[in-house]
Amino acid sequence: MRAITLISGGLDSILAARIVKEQGVDVLPLNFKIPFCQRKSEAAAVADVKTLAKNGLGKDLKTIDLGAGFLELVLEPRYGFGANMNPCIDCKILMLRKAKGLLGPFGAQFIVTGEVLGQRPMSQHRKALEIIEKESGLEGLLLRPLCAGLLPETLPEKEGWVKRQGLFKFSGRERRPQMDLADKFNIKNYPNASGGCLLTDINFSRRLKDLMAHRQLSIENVELLKIGRHFRLSEQAKLIVGRNEGENKELEGRASNSDYLFMPDEALAGPTCLGRGEFNQELVRLSAGIACRYCDISAGQSARIIYHQKGASPAALAVLPLDEAALKTLRL
Repeated sequence: MRAITLISGGLDSILAARIVKEQGVDVLPLNFKIPFCQRKSEAAAVADVKTLAKNGLGKDLKTIDLGAGFLELVLEPRYGFGANMNPCIDCKILMLRKAKGLLGPFGAQFIVTGEVLGQRPMSQHRKALEIIEKESGLEGLLLRPLCAGLLPETLPEKEGWVKRQGLFKFSGRERRPQMDLADKFNIKNYPNASGGCLLTDINFSRRLKDLMAHRQLSIENVELLKIGRHFRLSEQAKLIVGRNEGENKELEGRASNSDYLFMPDEALAGPTCLGRGEFNQELVRLSAGIACRYCDISAGQSARIIYHQKGASPAALAVLPLDEAALKTLRL
């Protein structure tokens, strides 16, 4: 027997896969990448998930990018949002529908996830688990080994593909049972259970709401939400201010031909800022004032800010830093 096992990068999904692997099931680890993953270093995050899967399962991880299709889900999730902008139930349904479509091509008979009854307030209470199974079209084919003993029997159990007595009855938010099981399986260096989705973060959610309100939702703009300080300058324009050298370089690299870049002249330390949208001279000066606010200057001192559109000749403005009260009204 073969099972597709959804691997999130957390401990629970690895444990779930190992439980069925220990019963002789051939497990195929599958990870879905969404546009709202925590931004560690994206390459490092993917590498961590791959390493964890291989160490625990002995198989290479397959990754599928849900990309722009996931953005449509955020616009109007059927089952609503959690505490912030997290459409957890709809997200899980989408992933499982995709996984169901791979059963045939991958030669698998059922799907395994690491959900634990009662662990997540929105998506892992009993009713939510029932909705997810039904709406994904996987009734009877979705096995949750960590809490299967508390749920109705699935087809893999009924058919003897896995033994129910070898499954678990974990529930609630307590992590000790999972940690003990990880020790038993000799799974090491797993991440803390802090969650990896930016949609659960209140500050990121505020930025995302602004993007949606101004009809600017796209993969590229979502990526920009993950870096820098963000300022809404007008209905058509916003400014992103780099917080360190790495972000400064990334903002410069992500600028399109229609974007503006603002930075202090070479004699002064300060941020690179990316302006996106429709800019007039007033907004250019406002952006220069915001850039000046984060330059290494003394109180009351002005700075010379260089600005240009990508590929165009630079110009300069000598400006004072925008005052804190005005800055606060623009900050997202």
